[in-house]
Amino acid sequence: MHNLGQTRSSQQPNHLLLTADTFVSTRLPGMKACSAIVHAGPAMGAKFTQYTAEFEAGGELGSTAAQRFVFVIEGAVALEVEGQRNELGRRGYAYLPEGSRHRVVAAKTSRVAVIEKLYQALDSVHSPRLLVSNEDAVSSHPLGDDPDLQVKCLLPDEMSFDFAVNTMVYQPGAALSMVEMHVMEHGLIMLEGGGIYRLGDSWYPVTAGDFIWMGPWCPQWFGALGKVPAKYLIYKDWNRHPLADRRP
Repeated sequence: MHNLGQTRSSQQPNHLLLTADTFVSTRLPGMKACSAIVHAGPAMGAKFTQYTAEFEAGGELGSTAAQRFVFVIEGAVALEVEGQRNELGRRGYAYLPEGSRHRVVAAKTSRVAVIEKLYQALDSVHSPRLLVSNEDAVSSHPLGDDPDLQVKCLLPDEMSFDFAVNTMVYQPGAALSMVEMHVMEHGLIMLEGGGIYRLGDSWYPVTAGDFIWMGPWCPQWFGALGKVPAKYLIYKDWNRHPLADRRP
């Protein structure tokens, strides 16, 4: 039945909620038997690009000039880089430095979260190197003193990385202890469960599959609802001075 123009999706000056009923697929350069649902990018004011790559069996995602982070939501892919082949199953992920010649090939129908950002170099540190791992191999820690809200940091806490990617798991009823407002922007994809997200002055029900962009200083808060934990993958720019991307 036609939805008569109704959707939970919403675009506001400082935030965006995209729900599956409004997703539109496109083909990006370097893709073969693969399509992208672009969630965030410079056209909307974001300083990074995030999309979900949907692969057919044997589908391929080619290189990019930017640094890239990939996280397998469903299925399995092979990452071919620097003469090596790495198998990434569900929850497998990889960080690829800027300029890495690589390709991602799907072993079967797969969905992969992809984050791309132009690297902001620092004279005092070396650029980060290739990293391949799985979320299951990363230890979690509570956010603040709340054991019902667990965080896994998927990238090392090193100044060489100019962004961070974490997973966060909320037990039913768990919530952020404060409304956050900060200079970092976020890209967030709900992986499991759901709850209520405050973005700006609006309150949104969210569920697995939804994407959220939060601009700098957007008021933000989340509380988990339902009978299963809520989990999301979240990006933020990190380790750089606010003036770092400005040139005279």
